[in-house]
Amino acid sequence: MSKHHILSFGELMLRLSSTGASFLEKDSPVVVFPAGSEANVVASLAQWGVPCSYMSRMPDNELTAQALSVLKGLGVDVSPTIVEGDRLGLYFLLSANGLTKGEVIYDRKYSAFSKLQPGAVDWDRILDGYTWFHWSALTPALNESLAAVCKEALEAARRKGMVVSVDLNYRNKLWNYGKQPIEVMPDLLPYCDVVMGNIWAANKMLGTTVLETLGRDTPPDMYFEQAKESAREVFERLPQCKHVAYTFRFMDSATHNLLYGTYHTRSGDFMSAIQETNEVVDRIGSGDAFMAGLIYALASEKDGQDVVETATAAGFKKLFVKGDFGNGDL
Repeated sequence: MSKHHILSFGELMLRLSSTGASFLEKDSPVVVFPAGSEANVVASLAQWGVPCSYMSRMPDNELTAQALSVLKGLGVDVSPTIVEGDRLGLYFLLSANGLTKGEVIYDRKYSAFSKLQPGAVDWDRILDGYTWFHWSALTPALNESLAAVCKEALEAARRKGMVVSVDLNYRNKLWNYGKQPIEVMPDLLPYCDVVMGNIWAANKMLGTTVLETLGRDTPPDMYFEQAKESAREVFERLPQCKHVAYTFRFMDSATHNLLYGTYHTRSGDFMSAIQETNEVVDRIGSGDAFMAGLIYALASEKDGQDVVETATAAGFKKLFVKGDFGNGDL
């Protein structure tokens, strides 16, 4: 595993979770966790022994110190993080554990990270010594300046010959600065070697095909065919891309989760076993754990079927861990 050294870039936030039926319910305390898609990924990777670092921009205060300390305790190097600015980003989970279709409310405007400007980071210096750069679509969703910052980072990573991975996290509540993903992401994704998401996010961000008739009752083999077609279109649009992975997650009740994944290269298509449980503890971060498992498997040079089984198992095991970070179970 030591052949790769990974830098993950994104916003480290605090997650405030309800412990009762409603967020402001009497005698139901609010629980706080460090959170953020890109941090979730390295939290898992570090526990699996992968050398990795994390970069964000956060205010110089005790909350920042404590949040970074949690990552450091898991083995993540947080020294690239820029400590400046005025406030931490937050998000509120109005259900107890994301177990219902509990609403998420973001409070990320004017955070230290959201105010990062193009030209502020010497990416050639920051990326020195790393072999892999990870980012997600959540960052350019925040504002135009951050989309430009991502472009700078990706250009530098490409100049250095790094592997670049992206999670096509789509959150419609975040894209509210007058641009849709299809107007922003096609300029950023051509730098990526590894693309993870789902067939609907690929459609939103690259315009790939997705049938409107697909639903909860669509059988897995039909979803696999859709995934193959979507991945083929991704490869056509992104000549640099070598790996595409998709998750399929369905829930029928608060504690139910059915999860499987697909993995695609230009020469093969693979689908994982179907994982199902009725004992979900916390569904937040499952997709990030899948992303971490994918990176781990690719960095370990596993074969195609092993790649998708490893990623899916990591995503599934996160369902039984409280908070956004996984517990190192692979």
